[in-house]
Amino acid sequence: LRFDEQVRVVVFKSQVKGVFCAGADLKERAKMDDAEVGEFVRRLRNLMDEIAALPVPTIAAIDGYALGGGLELALACDLRVAASSAKMGLIETTRGLLPGAGGTQRLPRCVGIGLAKELIFTGRQVDGEQAASIGLVNHSVPQNSEGDAAYQRALTLAKEILPQAPFAVKMGKLAINKGMEV
Repeated sequence: LRFDEQVRVVVFKSQVKGVFCAGADLKERAKMDDAEVGEFVRRLRNLMDEIAALPVPTIAAIDGYALGGGLELALACDLRVAASSAKMGLIETTRGLLPGAGGTQRLPRCVGIGLAKELIFTGRQVDGEQAASIGLVNHSVPQNSEGDAAYQRALTLAKEILPQAPFAVKMGKLAINKGMEV
């Protein structure tokens, strides 16, 4: 995707109804030794960083649960659209873990430091409407009977981006991302 000049916007969606991404398989992770866990988290963090660094806009279409690493995936995207019924949270602390794939850096940039700390410390989940009200997602839409309302809204948003000058959009993304590091 990074090198394909034909790609102008990337929309992330799930093929599983009711779930955007439920995060890591904790039963699988429990079988790993410390070195394997470290490698798993490092690779996951690198994947999220690669998604965040894609030169084109990325949109997460959250039509269901986005928990733990699933929310970290959504946070790695530039824009997020959620069904009002979606459930999102960095729930790692409820499992004795820490969000390890960028959530501790990206969530505060979306919702502010105090609220990010509250959400991470408590492991609280929010629905799509709450997520929109705190700035976690750009848009919250009522879920439809097909279960893909967020995806449909994400496509509309992507179609709004497509006619814009590709170079200007890429440079705008780069300027914003680099500016956030200053």
